Amino acid sequence: MNQAILQTAEPTEVYLLPGDFHFGDSNTRIRTVLGSCVSIAVWHPLLRIGGMSHSLLPSRGNSGNPNLAKTPLDGHYADEAIGLLLREIGKRHTRPAEYQVKLFGGGNMFRQPLSERAFNVAGSNIEAARMLLKEGGFNIHAEHVGGSGHRRIIFDVCDGSVSVKHEKI
Repeated sequence: MNQAILQTAEPTEVYLLPGDFHFGDSNTRIRTVLGSCVSIAVWHPLLRIGGMSHSLLPSRGNSGNPNLAKTPLDGHYADEAIGLLLREIGKRHTRPAEYQVKLFGGGNMFRQPLSERAFNVAGSNIEAARMLLKEGGFNIHAEHVGGSGHRRIIFDVCDGSVSVKHEKI
């Protein structure tokens, strides 16, 4: 009996640093490590495409700056990272509601209680990401946010699965 052997290529490995963004096909695996930053992973279950961002802050905070409109989108900021996601989704003639969305990160990286700090970056990142996703027409399907410590994230675009290793402080 003659049997064909099906060989699958190893996925393309992409590592996101803070501010990075990547959108790929089913042969893509995206990794990152998050502390107070947030990552948004989007996956289209029928087309098996998706992307992920790694944002440090909710926004630049310069919404009234006329020069800001001339600058390219920057994934360091959650609002602009969602803009990058929307751009890629538009290029593929799909809509945000067609994607499964997962939100990660926003961990407290300090031993000092949140209530004793003047500004909670992690909490602000989580709140902003949730609000911006809703405004962008996305629905969050899963999230692993808050708490303390960092998270190691691996997103396999082939099946939309996400592995999270949470190391608390």
